[in-house]
Order: sequence, then C-alpha cells, then structure tokens
Amino acid sequence: MKILVTGGAGFIGSNFIYYLLSKYPEDKIVCLDALTYAGNLRTLEKAIRNENFKFEKGDISDRDTVFSMFEREKFDVAVNFAAESHVDRSLVNPEIFLKTNILGTLVLMDACRQYGIKRFHQISTDEVYGDLPLDREDLFFTEQTPIHTSSPYSASKAAADLLVLSYFRTYNLPVSITRCSNNYGPYHFPEKLIPLVITRAINNKSIPVYGNGQNVRDWLHVEDHCSAIDLVIRKGKAGEVYNVGGHNEYSNLNVVKTILRLLNKDESLITYVKDRPGHDMRYAIDPAKIHNELGWLPQTRFDEGISKTIEWYIDNKSWWDEIINGEYKNYYDNMYNTNGN
Repeated sequence: MKILVTGGAGFIGSNFIYYLLSKYPEDKIVCLDALTYAGNLRTLEKAIRNENFKFEKGDISDRDTVFSMFEREKFDVAVNFAAESHVDRSLVNPEIFLKTNILGTLVLMDACRQYGIKRFHQISTDEVYGDLPLDREDLFFTEQTPIHTSSPYSASKAAADLLVLSYFRTYNLPVSITRCSNNYGPYHFPEKLIPLVITRAINNKSIPVYGNGQNVRDWLHVEDHCSAIDLVIRKGKAGEVYNVGGHNEYSNLNVVKTILRLLNKDESLITYVKDRPGHDMRYAIDPAKIHNELGWLPQTRFDEGISKTIEWYIDNKSWWDEIINGEYKNYYDNMYNTNGN
C-alpha cells in the first residue's frame, strides 16, 4: 500500500510515519510538508534513510503541487496531519489557520476524488467540542457532542471536519475522522505544554502557567494515537468520526509539578501568567465507539508515558536546542514577555 502523510515533519505525523515504517515494512510512505515553523526535517532523518520513504516539500493548499503528486504517486490512502495547530498563534494570526486547515483539506480531498483514493483520513481534535465544566467529572465528549468552538484554531478544524463529512455525503468520498485528546511524546514542538515544561526545567528557566493552572486535559501518548489512526484507516467505517482519548485527565498545574518532580527541579520555577482569551477549562474524551467497534484502547498510563517522554528529551537535547535557539525563542519571548528569562 502507498500512503500519503501530510504534515509528516511535525509531531504526530512524524511519529505516525515511524509507526508505519516499523509495522508495515512493505508499505511505501510519502510525506508532504511545507516545513513551516513547526515542521522539522531533522525529525525525519531516520525515515529518510529508509528506501520505502520519500519526502517532498510542499503546501497542501497549493493545488498544482498536490495534484501533480497524486498523478505521479498513485496513492491508496491519504492521512492529513498538516495543520496550523497552536491556539495562541491562532489568536494572533487567524488567517493562516483558515488557509491551511480548511482550504488545504479541500485541495487534498479534490485530489482524492480525481485519483480514486481508497481512504482519506482527517486528523482532528477534541477542541472542536469546546470544553466541559470542572465540576462535572461525569461528562465526556462523544461523537454526538455538538461542535462548540472557542478559538480560531478549533473553529478552523471544525470547519474542516464538516467539509470532510460533506464530501462523503455529496461525492461518496471514502473518508474518516479521528478527534484526539492532547498528545505527548517524542518530537513534540517545544511551544506546547509538556515539551515546554521539560525543556525549560532542564535549562532551569521559569515555567509559565496560564491562570491558576486548573485547566484539565486528557493526555494521550502519541504511540497510542498512532495505533488508533492505523486501525481506523484499515478497519474503520467510511463516513464515521472516532474519538480517541487516553483516559488520563490531569490539570495543567499537576502536569507541570509532575515533570518538575521527575526532573528533581524546584516548584519555584513556576510562574503564573495572565490567562489567554477563551481558554477551555476541561477536555475529556469518551473513546467507547472506537473500543466497541474496532477494539482499540490506550495502552500507556500517564506516569509511564511522561517518564519515557522526559527521558527522550534528555537524550535528544540537540534536537530541541536547535529549535529554541531559532525562531521559536523570539516567539516565546513575545508571547510570554519573558525576555529570555
């Protein structure tokens, strides 16, 4: 099988590529990535040495690039990870989120229609559902939860989801969607909470925590997410949405303190900063559908996964050092007004 993975130089996409190359050594993988700020070709160094992997630089919203690639490669499956995905950045510059996340998805599906692909899979997020109250631990997001977005980012992902489902109904394009909870693991760009805390703590720098840090997230190890995507692509029903959650709910402050404890760092590094606009309080996924229909369950407990993740960042300091010493550092200072402290 030949699989297109868009956005494969990013966090989840790169982990999915390594998952496929390991589990299906006979399959051929092509990665299309625009290598914007969060795309790092160094992440794919090991994959590039594999004869069944090919990398091409390009934007999913560039119709000529996408269509010529589909004409040349004759893909069986396309998996769309390519997205602008950071909420804070969407508050500053919403337009790029609409271009990549909506128009890019449209272009990919038009190519899938023309070249008769067997499955188009859209990687979405639980953020399309909005949030849940902290005092209702009995409530979870299901696939029937109404869409109720809170940021330009989540609105752009929700719009893409609706577009994907419309292509199934209108054109009978074989599509599927997974909406996941917060991922963590290797190759996670250091602007997101867990890698941000790990890298800042290793360097004995202040750890910014929004508000009082009580916002709750359901943490899913990226390897578990990859296995769920693979299962949906191969056995999931076309036209369906599957929620993928980790059953690991922790407050942001709890996550920060856990990482500091495992790194033997003092909690005095924590600095509380002004909360961002529209900050969702709680995300919690009910993965009953993917479990009941496809037999998937997360395999990684948070305490195990976070320890493995910390070890990876310790062992791969050169990978994230290059990012932090470049464009990301300027972004970080501007966003949190830390002036490098």
